[in-house]
Amino acid sequence: MSESTDAAAEADQTDPAGRIAAGYAFTGPALDLGALLWDGACLPDRQIRIPLSMLNRHGLVAGATGTGKTKTLQLIAEQLSANGVPVFLADIKGDVSGITAPGTPGARIDERARDVAQSWEPTGYPGEFYSLGGIGPGIPVRSTVTAFGPVLMSKVLQLNQTQEQSLGLIFHYADTKGLELIDLKDLRAVVAFLVSDQGKAELKGIGGLSTVTAGVILRALTAFETQGATEFFGEPEFDTSELLRTAADGRGVVSVLELPAVQDKPQLFSTFLMWLLADLYNDLPEVGDLEKPKLVFFFDEAHLLFSGASKAFLQSVTQTVRLIRSKGVGVFFVTQTPKDVPADVLAQLGNRVQHALRAFTPDDAKALKATVKTFPHSAYDLEELLTGLGTGEAVVTVLSENGAPTPVAATRLRAPQSLMGPIAAADLEQAVKASLLWSRYAEPVDRESAYEKISAEQAAAEAQAEAAAAAAEAEKQARAAEKEAGRATGRGAPKADPSLAEQVVGSGLFRSLARSIGTQLGREISRSLFGTARRRR
Repeated sequence: MSESTDAAAEADQTDPAGRIAAGYAFTGPALDLGALLWDGACLPDRQIRIPLSMLNRHGLVAGATGTGKTKTLQLIAEQLSANGVPVFLADIKGDVSGITAPGTPGARIDERARDVAQSWEPTGYPGEFYSLGGIGPGIPVRSTVTAFGPVLMSKVLQLNQTQEQSLGLIFHYADTKGLELIDLKDLRAVVAFLVSDQGKAELKGIGGLSTVTAGVILRALTAFETQGATEFFGEPEFDTSELLRTAADGRGVVSVLELPAVQDKPQLFSTFLMWLLADLYNDLPEVGDLEKPKLVFFFDEAHLLFSGASKAFLQSVTQTVRLIRSKGVGVFFVTQTPKDVPADVLAQLGNRVQHALRAFTPDDAKALKATVKTFPHSAYDLEELLTGLGTGEAVVTVLSENGAPTPVAATRLRAPQSLMGPIAAADLEQAVKASLLWSRYAEPVDRESAYEKISAEQAAAEAQAEAAAAAAEAEKQARAAEKEAGRATGRGAPKADPSLAEQVVGSGLFRSLARSIGTQLGREISRSLFGTARRRR
């Protein structure tokens, strides 16, 4: 071993903090996370950073409630914007809107800035505010039912595997017949038609749709509508490329999806966020590794996305996360513990910011041990460290510029420079109405789609049946009059063969059609027309 190698090894033994900090000394552009914590002290000259080029390798921000996860999101989002990278944030509690306004100076911020060698300047960042379907403040974000797809729809309807497969058949039938599924009443109409007497034969060749399964789907749709989902599906459909914009000064636009109005429907908004990500994946071209990502997407309350998910849904999420990296998009999942994220997804997350964990119960202790096992070998006692971190402190490991994991580093994080809290409601509303996107997406549009086409066919069938019935009745009356006249003259009229109209009315097909018109299909479509499916104007 050479003298220089011996010296380096000796330095590693005597200065482990220096060795850790050396792992974060990147040559290219990087985001500043904070200063190294070692042996109970904050070392402002030992900075912990993350390479900008590695943000498309995805990440995880985890920690117990109240440990500072939201502020970490804000800190990373600010620096991404400053580097010209657009950001998408889900604002579930309504406290991220402040990213567009300058922060408020104070003694605590000054102290934090001194601890981590931060030059803190109050700064607001360019932003847009969105809402799901216009529920709550924000530019309405809508999807058509077709674009949402059967896998995600099965997730929010909580269907089992068999029912999910049946829903896939329904979507397939609608596609092949040119029946556009724009809103929920379109889907309801197609399901009702396919179990009606005239529609049953449509799916026989590819498996069919049982009345029981159709009933489950229709009931699930009704429950979904009562959650306000009617507003989320329709047109104009949101173009996810709007999320990739930069401001005139070159900073990335921070898109904030305001979710407080639907925070009691977590499965709904988490699945809708997955649609946004999947739509981006489908639309963006392959670009490989870039100097900086095209977009970084923060998936808050990530555990809600995976709770009760089907195998098909988990496969879809895993595939999207794995492949969207090559489209230049980074995804950060934000949750309480790494075990909330499936192993196949967790394996794709190269950057980790782990805030404090609690160990108050046996389950907490088990989760703590599992979390420690997900980190590389460390110079710290991670079990002890993770339960002793303060608010705004975290254990960090990221991917270096050559793709290797950096040493585990306990870090005191920098303070966000924007407002740490919500902006005033009036300011939020003013920002929404002033956006150029407001006129494009605010007003819903209801054009002809599956519901209208099936309704038109139903009306035509009714008219045809009524005309045949009227003709049969008229011919019956004419024969009765002729017979009466024959009796009056003493002559009996020869017995005539049944007319075409009589044959139609007497046939089983006619009786089946009339019975169908008055029962299932008519009832389901009427319920959609006069019930919860009406659009809010």
